[in-house]
Amino acid sequence: MLENIEFLNKEFFWLLLLLPIAIVWYIIKHNKQTAELKISSLRGFKLTRSIWPKLRHVLFILRLLALTLLIIAIARPRTVDVSTRTKTTRGIDIVMAIDVSASMLAKDLVPNRLEALKEVAADFINGRPNDRIGLVEYAGEAYTKTPITSDKTLVLRSLRDIKYNTIIEGGTAIGMGLATSVNRLKDSRAKSKVIILLTDGVNNSGFIDPKIASELAVEYGIKTYTIGLGTNGMALSPVAINPNGSFRYGRQQVEIDEDLLKEIAEATGGRYFRATNNKKLAEIYEEINKLEKTEIEERKYYNYEEKYRPLAILAGLLLLLELLLRHTIFRSFV
Repeated sequence: MLENIEFLNKEFFWLLLLLPIAIVWYIIKHNKQTAELKISSLRGFKLTRSIWPKLRHVLFILRLLALTLLIIAIARPRTVDVSTRTKTTRGIDIVMAIDVSASMLAKDLVPNRLEALKEVAADFINGRPNDRIGLVEYAGEAYTKTPITSDKTLVLRSLRDIKYNTIIEGGTAIGMGLATSVNRLKDSRAKSKVIILLTDGVNNSGFIDPKIASELAVEYGIKTYTIGLGTNGMALSPVAINPNGSFRYGRQQVEIDEDLLKEIAEATGGRYFRATNNKKLAEIYEEINKLEKTEIEERKYYNYEEKYRPLAILAGLLLLLELLLRHTIFRSFV
């Protein structure tokens, strides 16, 4: 209750220092007004045990309380109710194009490239609550896993379901992945459209040239960030399938067409990044998150309710009560 109360004129609380002074003054004054009479014996006097003379200090207490309430009242206590309304003024539509070829199971990232990517991408999605995000999978061909949507639960569920499978034709069709992503964004009315294209290989499949796909992205005003995923040198990668269906691993040279990825990024106004380990991959997505900021307009509405009136009224009532008692019950004792 009290945490919502603020005082507009806090400087008036210094007046509370007058209260101890008033108490000291009252005690001194009371001692001076009390006369002493020394007699040898009280035997001839009739003693009375009236309580009213002892209660006369109530008058001073009432006045002191009234003064305290008045000081608090002039300090202007009031409650503040703050309501916030948030409006997204610049929305961003993002498509994440993810390479799901067999090489994404290489173990140069922990536990492998694909799982490391899914973990970092999930953090990225959670950090974009005001944007629409879609997912595109590609290997030798490409298809839309999730169209652009503001339903982050759906996107995260689809991301978790991404895995290597034999349904998609083998290979790495960068042009197909980029073109499919462009197709998902070309009709978007968002003020900013972004593709994050990740691959760990070279373009060796598909019937759409990556350069043609990047020209389409430029035509529709779509910025593309490209990420080359894989360590420098050799990596433990799938080289064959065992009779039980599991992969046989061997050390393979990591080959990423960095020149192509740089060209795509430069042509579309994006940037190229190289992720050689889990930490670097996380840093890249964090940097993209900073580069593509969504402008948020936040409006706060303040509702003030003054609380000094009840205090002032109560102080006035205490003063009236003190005045009434002084001229009635305590008239003979003050």
